[in-house]
Amino acid sequence: MNFVTIKKIPTAEEIIQQFPLSEDGLRRVSRHRQEVKDILAGKDERKLVILGPCSAWPYDAVMEYARRLKRLSEKVNDKLKLVLRLYIQKPRTKKGWTGPVNRPDPFLPADIEAGIKYCRSLMVNCVEMGLPIADEALFTHNAKGFLEMLSWVAIGARSVEDQEHRIFASSIECAVGMKNSTTGEIEPAVNGIVAAQSKHMAVFLGYQVETLGNKHAHLVLRGGLGGPNYDLEHLRQAKELMDKNEVDNPAVIIDCSHDNCRLNGDKDYRRQMAVASEALDSLSDQPELKKLVKGFMLESFIQGGNQNADKLTSETINRDGLSITDPCLSWEDTEKLILEMSKKV
Repeated sequence: MNFVTIKKIPTAEEIIQQFPLSEDGLRRVSRHRQEVKDILAGKDERKLVILGPCSAWPYDAVMEYARRLKRLSEKVNDKLKLVLRLYIQKPRTKKGWTGPVNRPDPFLPADIEAGIKYCRSLMVNCVEMGLPIADEALFTHNAKGFLEMLSWVAIGARSVEDQEHRIFASSIECAVGMKNSTTGEIEPAVNGIVAAQSKHMAVFLGYQVETLGNKHAHLVLRGGLGGPNYDLEHLRQAKELMDKNEVDNPAVIIDCSHDNCRLNGDKDYRRQMAVASEALDSLSDQPELKKLVKGFMLESFIQGGNQNADKLTSETINRDGLSITDPCLSWEDTEKLILEMSKKV
């Protein structure tokens, strides 16, 4: 094999013992998962909103965001179910920082053992606070110790056509959102949903297993190279594709960030507010499509915008909730938007 061994990593069981989740925490995760599924299946009329930092760093700022989100959630819980976006692993188009699970300090060499402990501790604290949490399935081989705490999982635009990710989605117990590809095409993601909802033979932990299928796999529209795809035309296309493929519990989450916040070819993270508002307004007289759209995703942190960690040092970087990956809405704009959305749904 073409690698150099650095050090042995503690087992997932050892990490779990070091950062245990309480029985109350386990029960909360089970309840949150069921509520998310009920919303996607139309049994609960609330909308999902999956929101939080582009990447879960730094620790203290993420915890401060979580505390604010918990208070906000209590104000809107009758209309919206807020799920904390706690993304610990980052896909890169070419190369770059792959998130705190691999490198918990962006200014030091990668330390996966420290990263696993950082992320496990962060997730446990947020779940014990009472929040449902979400992550993207990027490194599927490293899921144990994290997966059991998640209430929602994303399969990203770069992974949605990958068979391993589709089988992984088929095997897990929480709802899975399949993003359309970076080109903006919707059909590959619907194909991914069909695959995720189906059974598969696979090898897990040295055993041949049959996955049972994830009946709450659903579509996430995030725009593409051609621009946004949250408009009624694309929603109708998504509905037709899911109807054609007899998808169980057909549902769409609109990702207000990424290519959906493009305007005249350029991305503007502040347009996330307009995307959510425009989508809700356009759906007001479209009962079938309004029924299809089950929620929204937002990239949001304490401060608006982002910073380039490659051009900063450990001493000069802002650690008070300013993203080091994609730009995010400020907390003030986030709170304003969530309160407005709760009045429109």
